Amino acid sequence: MKRTLAVVSAGLRLPSSTRMLADRLADSTRRLLDEQGEQVEVEVVEVRDLARDLVSHLTTGYPSEELRHAFETIAKADGVIAVTPTFTASYSGLFKMFFDCLDDTALVGKPVLIAATGGTGRHSLVLEHALRPMFAYLRAVTLPTAVFAATEEWGGGDAGEPLVRRVERAAEELAREVVRRDPPTAPDPYGASVPFERLLEGR
Repeated sequence: MKRTLAVVSAGLRLPSSTRMLADRLADSTRRLLDEQGEQVEVEVVEVRDLARDLVSHLTTGYPSEELRHAFETIAKADGVIAVTPTFTASYSGLFKMFFDCLDDTALVGKPVLIAATGGTGRHSLVLEHALRPMFAYLRAVTLPTAVFAATEEWGGGDAGEPLVRRVERAAEELAREVVRRDPPTAPDPYGASVPFERLLEGR
């Protein structure tokens, strides 16, 4: 059976530790699903590339084609990995803007693995104080293990071993939830929307 993982990465730089963490989580989950005989496609949504489209959508109410595709990717995915950098003890503004614009039914009943990056481990509470409540509001099935990666954990050796274990545990939880569920049949929440250009033309 073919499965799709949607990865939402809200890193601001290239390369970014946020994208690195997102890729690690996606690779581990895909490997575990492959071992169970599932065909897996990973689709990455880089939120930084959609910044202008998100602002336009908030002010006009109509998504661009690129943004519409990103929303469809989330709605049709079997599971979602959502990763944000930490700013001022919370998720990034771009990360929040993306989920503000997403249809509020797109994540209902969908397994979501939440993760974040930050300078030090003391920022890890962002996962429980900010991300988990937001996804609970969106009625997602947020996995028990949330992954935070501090700067010092990106080194090799013993320093990075706890992060490796957390990534593997979270990936196992996501893979298990994906396998036990039927593929989603979510409709396009914006399928009935009229493009803004057509409204201007009176059509």
